Amino acid sequence: MWGAAAVTYKLVCPLAQQNGLEARIVTSAVFFAVGTGLILHVHGTLLRELRQLREIAGVAQNALLRPLPPRVEGLTVAAGRLSASRGASVGGDLYEVAATDHGVRVVMGDVRGHGLTAISTAAAVLGSFREAAYEEPELPHVLRKLERALGRHLRERSRAEHPAGGGVPADSPPAEEFVTVLLMEIGPDGEMTALNCGHPWPHRLSGHAEPVAGGEPLPPLGPFPLPAELPVLHCGSLLPGEALVLHTDGMEDARDAAGRFFPLRAALTEAVRVPPVAPQTVIRAVYAQLLRHTRRLPTDDAALLVLRNDRRRVPQQQGETVRRESTMT
Repeated sequence: MWGAAAVTYKLVCPLAQQNGLEARIVTSAVFFAVGTGLILHVHGTLLRELRQLREIAGVAQNALLRPLPPRVEGLTVAAGRLSASRGASVGGDLYEVAATDHGVRVVMGDVRGHGLTAISTAAAVLGSFREAAYEEPELPHVLRKLERALGRHLRERSRAEHPAGGGVPADSPPAEEFVTVLLMEIGPDGEMTALNCGHPWPHRLSGHAEPVAGGEPLPPLGPFPLPAELPVLHCGSLLPGEALVLHTDGMEDARDAAGRFFPLRAALTEAVRVPPVAPQTVIRAVYAQLLRHTRRLPTDDAALLVLRNDRRRVPQQQGETVRRESTMT
């Protein structure tokens, strides 16, 4: 339309056929107006397409790392994430909470790197967990399904990247790819068990933050096969009113301008100084301190997941007091 207006003016308007100064000024003004209109039109079209792409990307990201329900089987849940990829809210970090017949099962993971390849790998691991968490009665079986799903994904990606071979075996996954995974199960009585593949251990919040020590972790998924025996680690109980905080290493590895690491444990303790522990408040407070510490977006994806036990206190079991007193002494 803008081009037709310019051509029509040039061919039909008598003024456009003259060579005088006034005619040239008018002709220049007409073509300037036509050019400006064309640029504005293209700019508006691009903005509309960009908004549509962002809406589609937002839907896709929420389908991958979907918003968690505020309550799961008596646990109040809140999660937050910061992506190192500009323009993305989802990166290589993954988490999910599932209320199953075997207890509340939680996964927190971290794919090496970030960007589109990390997102696709996170999708493969999350998809496997969302199925295995409900079907498998034992936590080790869930982890083995995650391992198999990751292996299939990496082999398929390797074949797609090297369709003609190129000296790379067709079924050889990228050697540098790996995923750290923390699997946890919280029973009806608050008893916590875990399997840890190279992931940071969580923190328990009860007036202050203390690390949950579950033992020596397994290697990350990907580079090496899981051992034949997968002993489940017992991590104590999550008592009513207490909260469990799972995170990725992007939280602890964030540095300020002087190279100092972010003090996550101190930030968590500060966030719960005034009871009661509100998961969403903890998320906001910790991320605010993280951004003040780094004064920029993190260089690695950083995810945080908080679960507070709001169940009624279970009756004291026989011998429980004796065990606790002997532990304290």
